[in-house]
Amino acid sequence: MQLLKLDWNPITGIDIIGNFKLHFYSLMWVIAFILGWYIMKRIFTKEKISLEYLDPLFIYTVLATMLGARLGHVLFYQSELIQEDFFSIFLPFSFKNGLEFTGFQGLASHGAAIGIIIGMYLYRRKYKYKTLLWILDRVVISVASGAVFIRIGNFINSEIIGKESGDFPLGVRFIQDFYNKYEAVRITGIKNVQKAYDTIASNPELLEKVPYRHPAQLYESFCYIFVFFILGYFYSKTKKRDQSGFLFGLFLILLWTIRFFVEFVKEPQGEEYINWFGLNTGQWLSIPFILIGLYFMFIYKPKSAVK
Repeated sequence: MQLLKLDWNPITGIDIIGNFKLHFYSLMWVIAFILGWYIMKRIFTKEKISLEYLDPLFIYTVLATMLGARLGHVLFYQSELIQEDFFSIFLPFSFKNGLEFTGFQGLASHGAAIGIIIGMYLYRRKYKYKTLLWILDRVVISVASGAVFIRIGNFINSEIIGKESGDFPLGVRFIQDFYNKYEAVRITGIKNVQKAYDTIASNPELLEKVPYRHPAQLYESFCYIFVFFILGYFYSKTKKRDQSGFLFGLFLILLWTIRFFVEFVKEPQGEEYINWFGLNTGQWLSIPFILIGLYFMFIYKPKSAVK
């Protein structure tokens, strides 16, 4: 029996005009980017780096993160979109069942990580005031803070849900995941989707069918808070910030180790293209990042300082 039980049926956004909805998930991304910009501004000021480099860094980071996350999701988990709804890959709309504003849904953190690394490489080619690893060592602090809010956004959206929690003391019934919006409307006969969900939430018979699950999104979000503070501690309280690649490596190890273990209580996010030795796609994709992190923390030695 769950000691902490929650029936999760929130509004996921604010209806503005027609099918356009301001999604709280999108707001979480906005908060993540704004907070990241503020953190980097403080770092630039502390290290006496010209703030003229900050806004281009912000733009590169936003574009690299969003593009990498979206393409990563499609390639790793939902490749059928390439044929079934190609333009939805790049636009915040679904065209499969008529034009519908969806916001940017289906974003993979593995793809975002690759996108950020590539984006910082391209940024460094144009702005050569510091090394690529100097930039990565500091950007990951902002990324860690942003990850906290992204997972909260996933929880609001009832996505990236956990497996059934059984006798585990914490369980959440994700009503909007168990009944998709078309099914909710069909079952209740109510055309307004949110009202349909509210009706289901107040119907014991329909609600009983929804299993309690691990709130995997909140597990990750909570752990990422510690990643942020650990990185902040090593940056501000130790000389490790001067060891090229150390913070970047530490970030990779901490974040992807958390992701590796949380995957044990997550439901698959899509087609499991890699499923070897009892590990899922997300876990196998996390292992290379952990190994790269170990390399930069304990093996890598810079050849020469940038001029």
